[in-house]
Amino acid sequence: MFAAYAARIDRDQPLSGLELGERPEPEARPGWSTVTVKAASLNHHDLWSLRGVGLGEESLPMILGCDAAGIDEHGNEVVVYPVVGLSGHGVGPDEPRSILTERYQGTFAEKVSVPTWNLLPKPKELSFEEAACLPTAWLTAYRMLFTGAGVRPGDSVLVQGAGGGVATAAIVLAKAAGLRVFATSRDEAKRKRAEDLGADAAFEPGARLPRRVDAVIETVGAATWSHSVKSLRPGGTLVISGATSGPDPKAAELNRIFFLELKVVGSTMGTKDELEDLLSFCAVTGVRPVIDTVLPLDRAREGFEKMAGGDLFGKVVLTV
Repeated sequence: MFAAYAARIDRDQPLSGLELGERPEPEARPGWSTVTVKAASLNHHDLWSLRGVGLGEESLPMILGCDAAGIDEHGNEVVVYPVVGLSGHGVGPDEPRSILTERYQGTFAEKVSVPTWNLLPKPKELSFEEAACLPTAWLTAYRMLFTGAGVRPGDSVLVQGAGGGVATAAIVLAKAAGLRVFATSRDEAKRKRAEDLGADAAFEPGARLPRRVDAVIETVGAATWSHSVKSLRPGGTLVISGATSGPDPKAAELNRIFFLELKVVGSTMGTKDELEDLLSFCAVTGVRPVIDTVLPLDRAREGFEKMAGGDLFGKVVLTV
């Protein structure tokens, strides 16, 4: 079967390890299902995998891709939940959790095999392309907002780095949930797009906000950390799920954190139940993932280059 896979690890030039070509089809195993992939979406996790983060040389070649929507062997339209090992379903009871491509072959292929427990029905209201955007970036944003930050309608939130998959999702979800939304981006066009999506206002990074916010959604890391902390009201919550600009800010702002009794919450992905809730949320409210580009699988390299260059707003989707 045709697939996009990591053939080599290169920390400095990750795309040099990306190959497109034939790979073996998944073999049947008890408790697992094989899904014929209709659409899959890219995440920064895929670039990190090519750098060797969470993926060792001993596991190569590894088909990349965490997210997918497709059709199972019984003809059901399904969405793949990409975290394996949480439940013991289809794996050993003591197996630690992992995301697809860390331990098991991923979704950038004509077929993918996952524990049957990891499949959720695709709502009929969502296309395969839309559904394929949800399990990683959109689920991460959903958990950050409603579990990590615990925001409620009427609260205010700052989303750093508008344009990325998680940040874009956070803007859309927060607005749909009745929150006041501020966003930042270095790019004027992306600030305008953020406002078009529902942000009440968008600013350059580091700009003073009209008011301090109840929560900050942080995926940028070092470059925006100080601004995130300074933008919170006393008792507010900063939820972080990534550090694309690096993990080591110049100032940790510890004095401000303890004096204002701020909360810093780490967040990774989300649960299967939360993904089910997110799918329902999108089906009922009409909220749809923001898609930057749709490409056929054999043009996956273009999608990776677009994501690596930061030249996108929303998700890159690969169709099979």
